[in-house]
Amino acid sequence: MCGIVGYVGNKQALDVVLEGLRRLEYRGYDSAGVALAVDGTLATAKRSGKLANLEKTLAETPLPASTTGLGHTRWATHGPPTDRNAHPHLDTAGRVGVVHNGIIENFAQLRSELEDSGVAFESDTDTEVVSHLLAAEFGSPGVGHDLAEAMRRVCRRLEGAFTLVAMHSDVPDAVVAARRNSPLVVGLGDGENFLASDVSAFIGHTREALEVGDGQVVEITRDGVTVTDFAGRECQPGRYHVDWDASAAEKGGFDHFMLKEIAEQPKAVADTLLGRIDEAGRLHLDEMRLSDDELRDVDKIIVIACGTAFHAGLVAKYAIEHWTRVPCEVELASEFRYRDPIVDRQTLVLAISQSGETMDTLMAVRHAREQGARVLAISNTNGATIPRESDAVLYTRAGPEVAVASTKAHLTQLVACYLVALYLGQLRGTKWGDEIRWVVRELAELPAKVEHVLQTVQPVRDLAASLRDKGSVLFIGRHVGYPVALEGALKLKELAYMHAEGFAAGELKHGPIALIEPGVPVVVIVPSPRGRDVLHDKVVSNIQEIRARGALTVVIAEEGDDAVKPYADHLVTLPECPTLLQPVLATVPLQVFAAEMARLRGFDVDQPRNLAKSVTVE
Repeated sequence: MCGIVGYVGNKQALDVVLEGLRRLEYRGYDSAGVALAVDGTLATAKRSGKLANLEKTLAETPLPASTTGLGHTRWATHGPPTDRNAHPHLDTAGRVGVVHNGIIENFAQLRSELEDSGVAFESDTDTEVVSHLLAAEFGSPGVGHDLAEAMRRVCRRLEGAFTLVAMHSDVPDAVVAARRNSPLVVGLGDGENFLASDVSAFIGHTREALEVGDGQVVEITRDGVTVTDFAGRECQPGRYHVDWDASAAEKGGFDHFMLKEIAEQPKAVADTLLGRIDEAGRLHLDEMRLSDDELRDVDKIIVIACGTAFHAGLVAKYAIEHWTRVPCEVELASEFRYRDPIVDRQTLVLAISQSGETMDTLMAVRHAREQGARVLAISNTNGATIPRESDAVLYTRAGPEVAVASTKAHLTQLVACYLVALYLGQLRGTKWGDEIRWVVRELAELPAKVEHVLQTVQPVRDLAASLRDKGSVLFIGRHVGYPVALEGALKLKELAYMHAEGFAAGELKHGPIALIEPGVPVVVIVPSPRGRDVLHDKVVSNIQEIRARGALTVVIAEEGDDAVKPYADHLVTLPECPTLLQPVLATVPLQVFAAEMARLRGFDVDQPRNLAKSVTVE
């Protein structure tokens, strides 16, 4: 999830671009770069690391004045975060500059074609393919010096989700961009216009914006904006007024980063699923350094993780054992190596870490490797230590997560765990191809279903207001609902500093039911009534048990589940979904509940006390 800015106008472009990049740095801080149109050439500067590194370079070696420019902050996907992989990327002659957000799925094929024609690449990125393709199209018959037409022709060859912004030294008063399933907005100024991946980039200059639709190309000059589809037909984009100002820009108009990140979850889930199926209909991971035979030899899987990632690992156990028939254990990474675990060459360790730097998990990974185990990492950070030291990696592509309490990173970890389980089932022959395709189709529907939950979640905020003075909240669930209960309790502890506990619903009569007294809120995660009737009916019985003892029941259940309605004091509904995938939906209202409870109780939603985003010490 990279940050992009483009500008044409009457101000110094570098100042405008850098200001925008500062507001967008939350979207990516692996590297940053700028390009300016100067006297028939492109002047560029780029540096790995945070934006401050680029600003230091520009202070030491200033670029010439220009009123046309573009800039980028990177969240690495293809290639490590180095100077050479930083955007913008140029063509061989240095006349075309391109910045990019997203993934070009067929870049390997396109790169091979270009290399066969004699093009030499300077980076490891998929983005550089576009700069060379644009250079080849620009000036060709039927295109001439029309950069927008060159972009349209290139986009028709690209597969994947992307936002592209480009400039050409021969067209110094224009910037062109394209969008497919990746954010892009236009800012409308007086004698100036803007392009960005988020309106926060230009909110200090204008609040008037245009929506760029999917499959569209936009060209901005200082005098106007032209939008067409990829076929060249003119489009009429929707215009809107941004009703928040620069002071809220960093959070995209939200009061807190966490609320912004909760709202970004549909896209984050979609990005994690993007491009996982090849032309033959088979799943693949990001980086695989294990042979198929090595994975077939695995006779035990151990998931290691901490905190919220541990809860994703508990869900992974259900999916792995169900789809692969391989025994699976889930361990707190901080405990793993201290109990002398039984690990050997036939053990696969699945390490889950948002940052890829969690010290407890890293030490557990190293211990497992010392014992001969193979390690597959799930991480949100390209090039982090845990992915580098693992035998295989699946990146979650959630984008930067600023709030300490994990939301979109957790949901994408859940999705990644499902993908790993399906991949292993495919490899070991325990799932037929049509079965895998059915699950993948169900997964593909999750982003829209998460969006539906977000659009209907206001009653959860109202519920938080009514419960803000309660001293304790309990959470129960069965099957994959149990990890959801644990996650809901953890979020409430982290953010609202309330006593909260999650229990397996079947364990109530073995002790926890003693905590039930009149008025105690109990959140119940109910599995789908379709396919697992016994499990569903048992949870409904649990609801009756606690309600009979005076509990205030908050029931999270599937839409149309009439069996729970008589026993729910508050009912939160979810779209239909297979029980195994339900945690992706059921977790969302619990995130909103915890964030709203923290806000109402006057606590910092983004930076809870005593907690850090990434735990890099044991």
